[in-house]
Amino acid sequence: MLDSLKEGLQNAISKLLRSSSVDEQAVKEFVRDLQRTLIQADVNVRLVLDLTERVQKRALEERPPGGITRKDQIVTILYEELSGLLGKAGPPPLDKNKLNVIVMLGIQGSGKTTTSGKLARFLTKQGFKVGLVAADTFRPGAVTQLKTLGATVGVEVYSDEKERDSIKIAREGKRYFQQSKNVVIVDTAGRHKEEKGLLDEMKKIISEVKPDLNILVIDGTIGQQCYNQALAFHQTAPVGGIIVTKLDGAAKGGGALAAAAATGARILYLGTGERVDDLEEFSPTRFVGRLLGMGDIKGLLEAAQQAEIEVDQKRVQRMMSGKLTMDDLLFQFDQMKKFGSLRKIVEHLPGVSGNLKGEDLEKAESRVKVYKPIIQSMTRDEKGNPERLNASRMKRIAAGSGTTEKDVRELVTRYKQMKNLMKSGKTREFRQFMRRMGGGQ
Repeated sequence: MLDSLKEGLQNAISKLLRSSSVDEQAVKEFVRDLQRTLIQADVNVRLVLDLTERVQKRALEERPPGGITRKDQIVTILYEELSGLLGKAGPPPLDKNKLNVIVMLGIQGSGKTTTSGKLARFLTKQGFKVGLVAADTFRPGAVTQLKTLGATVGVEVYSDEKERDSIKIAREGKRYFQQSKNVVIVDTAGRHKEEKGLLDEMKKIISEVKPDLNILVIDGTIGQQCYNQALAFHQTAPVGGIIVTKLDGAAKGGGALAAAAATGARILYLGTGERVDDLEEFSPTRFVGRLLGMGDIKGLLEAAQQAEIEVDQKRVQRMMSGKLTMDDLLFQFDQMKKFGSLRKIVEHLPGVSGNLKGEDLEKAESRVKVYKPIIQSMTRDEKGNPERLNASRMKRIAAGSGTTEKDVRELVTRYKQMKNLMKSGKTREFRQFMRRMGGGQ
């Protein structure tokens, strides 16, 4: 997520930490690196100057508390200032004991309908009884898309494809779910701040269904432009929260987040990919921790819960003691797929995320695709005791899996390395292991 911003910030920090001393010149150079990185991420120049001015002032004036080096203190100052820039954290104010109506707003193409489905999935997993209302009668295919998403996430969708009056659909949808659900999500037509007719329609829908929360969905690729967009919607209807989408590949994502926060509306969730589970609750402190390479273990556990990752305590304890089998390795590969990518796991790990490049992780993922059929071609005895794999067995496994003997030997080497790492639990060695795995050395 936000690779260029993350890489720029982490490079600036690494450069600071490598410097022989932290004098005024080193601080100013650090600040210039920050400014360059943030502006390239499309963060508003005024915001960048204000933020870096505060960082520089604090870095030069504040004395580090006992036990903390000046370098670490400056990184902490950056962490605090970036977190403050991105607003306050907290889930949306929803009550399971009453009917909560959410109206989804946004311009066409922002990912609003897809996000409605993702939000329905997210809230269902939190124990809410959710219904979706297909009130977008403007875009062809919008109703069908929402119904497909509803079926995928297991949430009922109210629609009336014969009715063209979106206000009536919104009203009837709310009434339909009144007794059976405690959250109703109304998907409305995408609109632009200049489309007066659609904006008037939005006002009427809001007046009719009296939502508890209006959520604005914003495309993260538009950068700091989202400030004006959010402001225009906010003037028409009070925006209670923002969801920023398409952050998985957004070069301008930093600008979008900063601009959204500048409107005063809370960023509630981030869309981080195309899968229905790729929606995460936004926490400025945890998000900045990941940007700076500090990790986010709590976020990793929440992501695992959202993706329905199995946690087999006995298996984990056995693996961490170094008693690792090839079946355990295969199990971990399958669990990793539920996250969507290895990158999503690694960026949450403190001390690891800031030291592994994207290309290393992509190479590692490509090796996983080679390793899986190799493990599946082994006998039960071979999976449990890989040490018994001799040259003839490796030759048979390579032929059965459509790979080479070199691939099989490489997997056995990786297995032995991971077994030792599981036992030692050393972060530095884990990073080295990931790099070797990606390089196939």
